[in-house]
Amino acid sequence: MQGEHELRRSVVSEMHLRRWPALVPDCTVIQILRQVSPDEREAEHVAIAALPVGAELQPSPNPRHMQAQIAPGISFGWERHSEASASTLFIARGAMAALEPDGDPDVAKAIAWMMTFPGKIMRATRMAIVTDEAAAAQLLGRFAFEPNDLVSCHVGTGAGARIWSDFHLHDDGFGAVLVAANGMPAGDLSRTVQRLQELGNYRNLALLGLPVAQRGWAVLDKIERELAGLGERVGSADVTDDALLQQVTGLSMELMTEAASSDFRLSATAAYATLVEERLEDLCIRPIAGFQSLADFTQRRFLPAIRTCASHRRREETLAQRTAQFISLFRTRVETRIENQNGRLLHSMEKSIGTQLRLQQLVEGLSVVALSYYGIGLLSYMLKGLEKTPLHVPATIIVAALTPFVVIAMWLGIHRLKKRILHD
Repeated sequence: MQGEHELRRSVVSEMHLRRWPALVPDCTVIQILRQVSPDEREAEHVAIAALPVGAELQPSPNPRHMQAQIAPGISFGWERHSEASASTLFIARGAMAALEPDGDPDVAKAIAWMMTFPGKIMRATRMAIVTDEAAAAQLLGRFAFEPNDLVSCHVGTGAGARIWSDFHLHDDGFGAVLVAANGMPAGDLSRTVQRLQELGNYRNLALLGLPVAQRGWAVLDKIERELAGLGERVGSADVTDDALLQQVTGLSMELMTEAASSDFRLSATAAYATLVEERLEDLCIRPIAGFQSLADFTQRRFLPAIRTCASHRRREETLAQRTAQFISLFRTRVETRIENQNGRLLHSMEKSIGTQLRLQQLVEGLSVVALSYYGIGLLSYMLKGLEKTPLHVPATIIVAALTPFVVIAMWLGIHRLKKRILHD
């Protein structure tokens, strides 16, 4: 199509991602969620391309989503998220595949192939979907759920499906979920089960921020203590500015390092927590008397962890503000010290100028005396020469009489010369 935007098809295909095939009881869904680093993305595509014998990869318009037919009744779906990838097997060969995956060679082969994918497993679940609660009751004992931690409730619209799980890891490293469809249409059942899986996936990804917040709490405690000590020392005149500058710089760098190392993880936790809340609301959870509901389980164990992460971020921001305030106080201290030094320097310069002025006046007085002396001396030689003439000029009397006038004339001349120079 002429004039088509280069991202149009990518945007359209993005709207069709995360769509599961229609699920019909009696079936099994096995999903593995992995955290995949950017360096492992290429190896992930290579592993996906190495399909089991007889499998066929279906074309996909978006490289972030792939589908394949592993064997009759067994399909595969892969979806790439920002930092994780979800690999899912849809097994339409009965719910027993969730209990005995090794009993079916095709299922065992598909699971073994999925286990070769790169990345760190964040969540792995085996979900059995049966027709109704009567069928679920026949399998419930075989799942060996922990009675004290058993979660059971209705989810979805209408009468709603019912789920059972203790959210524990079994010996094979998988968690287990039992779902009774209770007549829910295939499309609604598929969307409900997908939301249920996404709820667990986002919950685990969100909880990755909890260890980061717990480790960072001790660092923030140390920074807060040091900041309090600096606040007391900034008012002390015994502490040098260089020492305070070195300490506050080190403290600021330590806080920036902690914020930089934890910001991405805690920001991701906040984003995942929002998705968890949305999935809880979309599931339309309805409790069942005598059982802990999925909402109760999530809110009781998940929300405190999220609040801890949020509190860590708020505390970082508060310490950053306090550090900025301390730096402002420190800057005021330095500016005040500089102003005082400038004042003392100006006072010293004023005294020096006064001294120089007095010295200059003294030099001017001496200059008048010296010039007057030389002038009178020259005049005396001239008058003494006239004494030998027939005029008999009284040189000594004339010199004595002219001396005051010579001194005054010299003073006036120097004063006029200085005034002219200063005026220029």
